[in-house]
Amino acid sequence: MDADKKAVEEFWDKASCGEGLYLRNQQRDGYIEHARRRYELEPVIEEFAEFEATAGKKVLEVGVGLGADHLRFAQAGAQLSGIDLTSRAVEHTSRRLALFSLDSALSTGDAENLGFPADAFDYVYSWGVLHHSPNTPKAISEVHRVLRPGGVAKIMIYHKWSLVGYMLWIRYALLRLRPWMTLTDVYARYLESPGTKAYSRGQARHMFASFGSVQIRTWLTHGDLLEPAAGQRHGGALLSLARTIWPRRLLRKYASSHGLFMLIRAVK
Repeated sequence: MDADKKAVEEFWDKASCGEGLYLRNQQRDGYIEHARRRYELEPVIEEFAEFEATAGKKVLEVGVGLGADHLRFAQAGAQLSGIDLTSRAVEHTSRRLALFSLDSALSTGDAENLGFPADAFDYVYSWGVLHHSPNTPKAISEVHRVLRPGGVAKIMIYHKWSLVGYMLWIRYALLRLRPWMTLTDVYARYLESPGTKAYSRGQARHMFASFGSVQIRTWLTHGDLLEPAAGQRHGGALLSLARTIWPRRLLRKYASSHGLFMLIRAVK
């Protein structure tokens, strides 16, 4: 594993996404509460993932995290496989499924080198993961390879031109008198794991060019809207002030295309 990928693994092996904030224990009730909070904060997941539509289908999730979405696929009756770069996430997801008497073919793995044959899956799902991999285009090419012809990929990656990105740039570039810093630099240094990336719609279409059909839309997140629970890593008086004056209603109406989440549906 190269140094960049190792840094990503080490970051997420300390705590899977949402673990420190929303997982109060590793029992059934703890995982239920985590899922409730997840879908409350990010309601678009359920609409986008279409869990119930995967019944009987061969499904791969790339980056299982704490396993909330993976459990939903299992409950829907998918023939399920899942990978994650970290053993911590695989252990969480295995434990979660076992508490609900469900299972999946889970393993640690690398999104850039999926250990599955070509044309193996009907559906590949990945929520907020592939932008952390050092070579995101390679990871997307792997998604294409393991999908059968006509198979569907549902992928969320970060959108470059987002309110979150602008806020991070103001705080860590402009206010620190480093206006030459690019959004690319800011995402890589200050949003989640080292080297995190965000893409324009055009860049996303280029990465998904091998697919026959690609639909892209963006979504304003609780981070873009500075709702409660957003921005813990970047807390302070400035963030508290911004929360009180943030024009959420206007942003929902006029800045809906500047959300951090870029939702991609691609058909092979």
